[in-house]
Amino acid sequence: MNVTSADGTSIFFERRGDGPPVLLVGGAFNDRTTVVGLAEVLAVDFTTIGYDRRGRGDSGDAAEYAVEREIEDLAALIAQVGGTASVFGHSSGAILALEAAAAGIGIDKVVAYEPPYATDEHPRADVLDEVRARLAAGDRDGAVATFLKVAGTPAEVVEGMKQAPVWGWFTALAHTLPYDLTICGPDARPRTENLARISIPVLVIGGGASDDALRSGARAAAEAIPGARHETLEGQDHGVLQFPETLKPLLTDFLK
Repeated sequence: MNVTSADGTSIFFERRGDGPPVLLVGGAFNDRTTVVGLAEVLAVDFTTIGYDRRGRGDSGDAAEYAVEREIEDLAALIAQVGGTASVFGHSSGAILALEAAAAGIGIDKVVAYEPPYATDEHPRADVLDEVRARLAAGDRDGAVATFLKVAGTPAEVVEGMKQAPVWGWFTALAHTLPYDLTICGPDARPRTENLARISIPVLVIGGGASDDALRSGARAAAEAIPGARHETLEGQDHGVLQFPETLKPLLTDFLK
């Protein structure tokens, strides 16, 4: 199914289940297929909406990117399902979900899994211009490698990925990496003035098996949002979408 965003961009989505609506927002290298497992797990109790963020899958795109356009995409999806919905966001998709909640577009609850915020203990380099330059030069491999390294992936792991089938998936979505970097911001620090405006219930989750930087970013988000709840999902890391059943108890309890 398709919905038309405010700027005329067509956004493709899939609906599953029956119950209160929950939008599922993926991060970098994600499209609607990467949230299918979670959509199916939650569809027992909720109407789940998995969608292709603009520039991905079967959704359209625009010549110029702005975070505001992605927030409008979420607003169009929320209007499609009745005007209010909960939102689950993963990684940079979690930051997008929080920014959308701060914008006041009809979100009633947010679950943010490991928003990749930088902190004083774990700063992050700004590679947006480098990634854009590599893409402009047609170097999709270099753009992906640059993004992964600044995200904390060891160089030897990146080299191993280049020999694996997943690398083709990464390079196919390389043109959307500037979108995720823009969502995170130039230094990836929490936009505390925006987070402080959020007045709906928020659950921030960090993985117990994730690295210190990701867990630190999750805590920073929870501290910046009034009344936010923070939980650690033991045994899981940033790849939690591959194990959606582990998310079900926390999400079901919170979203119901």
